[in-house]
Amino acid sequence: MRPALLPPILASLCLSCSAQAVQPLPQLTAYHVDPAWLTPVAPVQISDHVWQVGTARISSLLIKTDAGAILIDGGMPQAGQLVLANLARLGVKPSDVRLILHSHAHADHAGPLAALQRATGATLVSNAESAILLEHGGSGDIHFGDDMLYPPVTPARIVQDGEVVTLGSTALAVHFTPGHTPGSMSWTWTDTWQGKPVRIAYVDSLSAPGYTLADNPRIPHLVEMFRGSFATVRALPCDLLVTPHADASGWDYADTANPHPKPMTCTAYADAAEKKFDAQLAAEKTRL
Repeated sequence: MRPALLPPILASLCLSCSAQAVQPLPQLTAYHVDPAWLTPVAPVQISDHVWQVGTARISSLLIKTDAGAILIDGGMPQAGQLVLANLARLGVKPSDVRLILHSHAHADHAGPLAALQRATGATLVSNAESAILLEHGGSGDIHFGDDMLYPPVTPARIVQDGEVVTLGSTALAVHFTPGHTPGSMSWTWTDTWQGKPVRIAYVDSLSAPGYTLADNPRIPHLVEMFRGSFATVRALPCDLLVTPHADASGWDYADTANPHPKPMTCTAYADAAEKKFDAQLAAEKTRL
């Protein structure tokens, strides 16, 4: 059963970085998450042309190009208006957004993509595996079933592993990193920071929360998928790592003085994820 529709964000929500207390966005009725995933924050600059425009712990990235804007991920379903408000704070109109990309098709990252696509008219880019989940609004997830639903949306462009998506002079390469979902995608591109080139890697989640890893009848090669993705992430061009769950790569968007207190390399991110994966797999085998 789909969760009931929630009221829009109140116009009085504080989006500033002042000391005034900021209230989280409302929870969904079907499932609750960490309040930090729903807590509004002002935009955080990542590099010269990239900003985080999501919540305190869930990334939604805005990339300004010479031909319009690109948005990567949107966060939870109830965060759509927050994202649009943060775009406006940066002088970006909905019609300026030309492309919407994403990491994986779970509700905490793809939740408002339908609303954002309607508001902007942008081209939604996905891959074949994720497109199925997006079109079903998260229903029929291999691991979570119908527990995490969101408004369905149909991508307009399907990409292949290694394909490059361009807007103006900005080019983003997609790297398939399946495991967390079969269609998980990571993105790399080059920007500048204070005038110097910086290779940015937006790397998808590498966790397996509650998954059956070995001999899973729904996805028999899950272990091999994860192994391949760990290797892919280690090989990415990666001067600056950002992840859908901000704290996974040492970001804290609520800390305006120091939003990236614990920078992490792509190799360190993959190593830490594989260590947790190995422990989870070993524990699973012990229970058999």
